[in-house]
Amino acid sequence: MKLESDGILIAMRPLNERDSLAHIFSRDYGVVVGVMRGAVVAKKNRPLVGQCGEFTWNARLDSQLGTFHWNVEKNLAAACMANPDALMAMNCAFALVDTLLPERESYLSLYENTLGMLGQLVSDVRGQYLNWEINFLRELGYALDLSHCSGCGITDSLNYLSPRTGRAVCDKCAAPYINRLYKLPLNLNTTLRFLESVCAQQGAQFPIVRQMLKIN
Repeated sequence: MKLESDGILIAMRPLNERDSLAHIFSRDYGVVVGVMRGAVVAKKNRPLVGQCGEFTWNARLDSQLGTFHWNVEKNLAAACMANPDALMAMNCAFALVDTLLPERESYLSLYENTLGMLGQLVSDVRGQYLNWEINFLRELGYALDLSHCSGCGITDSLNYLSPRTGRAVCDKCAAPYINRLYKLPLNLNTTLRFLESVCAQQGAQFPIVRQMLKIN
């Protein structure tokens, strides 16, 4: 079996003394996992997390762990290296994708959104990353609706958010349940709670790097 696509290298760990197990978030196949031969000892063109490029994945059977051929086009992490907040946000995005997306299921819109976010991250870390998490939650089935009150339909005094429905709630409708609702406007603490809920439902371990995220 052979897969070919563009992708972002989102995770790597040593498999043995020479090879690494790589996770690529691809345009056409979502998250693909495979072996990169010689990645541990490579001195030239070494694969690094944050690179984007073209890959070929080969395996004799679909169920086998395949092998990557990786052709780097750009290192998206390079611009983040001098900005600790941007680097942390990039690592959080990669960890969430790797943890919560199923393997080999296409998420083209999210892939394009991730590339766009990484390209603008240094200029506005908090805004770009928060928008990315909101889009990520939408892809997971948690579309946050802040356009009107879920209780009465009005479009003003929307100062609360329901953790159950992800919809805005006005001050009047929120009054009886105020201790159970999230406060608006949206921030990274709010999206964190939704992401923790998704992980709990999937039985996945929440990424430690996202728990540590603090953007100045």
